[in-house]
Amino acid sequence: MPRLSAIQYATTTDVEANLAACLRLLDQAAAHQPDLVVTPEFCNRLSWYANKDEAWEFAVEENGPFLQAIAAKAKEHRMHVIVNVTVKREHPRITITSFLFGPDGEQIMHADKQTLMGRENLFFDRALDVAPIAETAIGRLGLFMCRDGVTMETPRGLAVRGAQILCNSLNSFAFDEASLHIPIRAPENKVFVVSANKVGALVPLDQLDAAAERLGVPANILYGAGESQIVAPDGTVLAKAPLREEAVIFADVDLAQADDKCRPDGTHIFHARRPALYKEIAEEPVQLPAHTRAESIKAAVYQPDQDEKSLDDILNAIRDAASQNISLLVLPELAGEPDPRFRPQTLWDAIGNSELAVCTSFREDAAHFGVLLTKNGISLCQPQLHASKSYPSVTYFGDEIHTIDLPWGRLGIIVGDDSLYPEVAKVLAIRGVDVLAIPFEAKEAWEVELGLVGRSAENRVCVVAATRPKAFGGSLIITQWRDFQIFTPWKDREFTGTINEPRVFRAPREVGLFTADIHPETARFKMMSYNTELIQGRPWWLCGPMVGEK
Repeated sequence: MPRLSAIQYATTTDVEANLAACLRLLDQAAAHQPDLVVTPEFCNRLSWYANKDEAWEFAVEENGPFLQAIAAKAKEHRMHVIVNVTVKREHPRITITSFLFGPDGEQIMHADKQTLMGRENLFFDRALDVAPIAETAIGRLGLFMCRDGVTMETPRGLAVRGAQILCNSLNSFAFDEASLHIPIRAPENKVFVVSANKVGALVPLDQLDAAAERLGVPANILYGAGESQIVAPDGTVLAKAPLREEAVIFADVDLAQADDKCRPDGTHIFHARRPALYKEIAEEPVQLPAHTRAESIKAAVYQPDQDEKSLDDILNAIRDAASQNISLLVLPELAGEPDPRFRPQTLWDAIGNSELAVCTSFREDAAHFGVLLTKNGISLCQPQLHASKSYPSVTYFGDEIHTIDLPWGRLGIIVGDDSLYPEVAKVLAIRGVDVLAIPFEAKEAWEVELGLVGRSAENRVCVVAATRPKAFGGSLIITQWRDFQIFTPWKDREFTGTINEPRVFRAPREVGLFTADIHPETARFKMMSYNTELIQGRPWWLCGPMVGEK
C-alpha cells in the first residue's frame, strides 16, 4: 500500500531559508519512508508583496535552483514530492504552481492554481489549461491549491477524470479549511485527499501588526492554521497535524477504496452522473436580474417515524407549522410512505389557506419527484435527476433543473440522492437560487456532517434538508452569516478566522418538528475576498471535462 505524507511548517521572506526549511522537513518525512510527500503552498516565500514587481523578483524559474534542489531531494529519498511555488512565466505572468517530482528526480507534471484568493489577484495569474492527471507507480494524482478546494470545480474535475489521490497545498489561516473544505472533497468524490498547510505568520513579522490593523482583524488570526490531514474516501481522517506546530504526518492507503465509487445501496455515483445537465458550470458567467429576497423567514424540518401513524403525525406537523407562521417546511423524501393516503392532495388540504410552503417527494409510476406545495397546489415539481439503486423501479429521470420565485426568495428542490452531486447545487446557485429544499434519506454520515454544509458554504445559499433521524445524524437547517467578505468591516459579529462557514442548526435525532430562522437575503453576497466571487469567479473555462466536453 502507498504511504502518503504531508509536511507543515512556517516560511518567511527569505527564499534561501525557506528552501532549507523545506529540505529539512522532507528529510524528516523521509524517515517514515513515504511514497509521496505534499508540501504547503508558497514554499518559496510568504505571499505578501508590495507590488507585482516584487512578486516577480521572488518568483522562481521552472528550471532554477530552488526546484532543482527539491528534485534532488526527491531523488535522494526515492520518493514523489509535490512542491508549490510562485513561478515566472512569460513576463509579466506569474503563476502559483504545484510541481510533482518522481523518485528519479524528474518532473512528472505541474498544475497552476485556477482560482485566486484576495490579494493574489493583484500579483498572480490564473491557470490557462486544465490540470493534468499524473499516472504514477503509486496511483493517479491530481494537484490543486488552497482556494481551488473551497469550491467543487477543481477537485471534482480531477476526480471525474480518474484521480485517486487529490493533493492540496494550502497557505491558509482559516479554521474551516480543516473542518469542512478539505475533508468534504474526499467522500464527495470517493478519493483520498492529502492536504499540507502552513503554520507561522502569513505576513512578514515586521508588518504583522500594521497589516492586522489595516485589515481589521486580530494579529493572531494571520497565522497558518495548520491541521494538515490525510482523508479517506469515506471521510475518515487518517492522520492530522496540530493547529500551530511544525509537523510531518503520514498514512498507508488502499487505493482500491478510491476506485470503488459505490454507495451502500450499490449506486455508482460517477456512472450515474449526467454531465449534460451541468453545462452552465462551464459557460461564461452572466449577471442575473435582481429578484426579491426576504431578510429572514422561519423554516422547519419534520422528522417522522416510519410506522402506520406517521402520515397523521405529518399532517399535524403541517398544521402546527402553519399556525407558527413558518414559511417553509421540508419533510424527508417519500415522508408518508407506505400509507396509501400519502399524496399531494392530502398535504395540500393540511396547508389550507396559510402561507406555508411544504416540500417532500412522491412516487408515481416510474417517476420519483420532489414537489413544493402551497395554498395554490403544486407550485414546483422537480423529477429526480440521477439513477439510484435505492429505487430500482424509478426509471424516468428529469432533463431539466427547475426553480421558483416565492415572495421571500428563489428556491430549488434537490430530490433524494441528487444531493450527492455537487454539480446540481452549483447549477442552482448559478441560476440565483437563495434556498435549497432537500427532501432526502441520509445513508452515509458524511452527507450530514460535511456534504450538505459544503453545498451551502461553497454556493452561499440557505439549505433546509430533511431526513429521518439516523444514528449518525439527522436533518439540518443551514443559513449564512450577514457578514461574509473577509478583511472588510463586519457589523453583526467579530471576525473569527473562518473564510466561509455557514450557520448550521442540527435537528435532534428524534421524531418531531424543528425550526430555525434562515436569511435568503444573504445569498446575494458572494464576494468572499477581494476579487474572489464564489459563483461568477468560478474557473468556467477549465470545467469542460466535468460537463462532458473533450
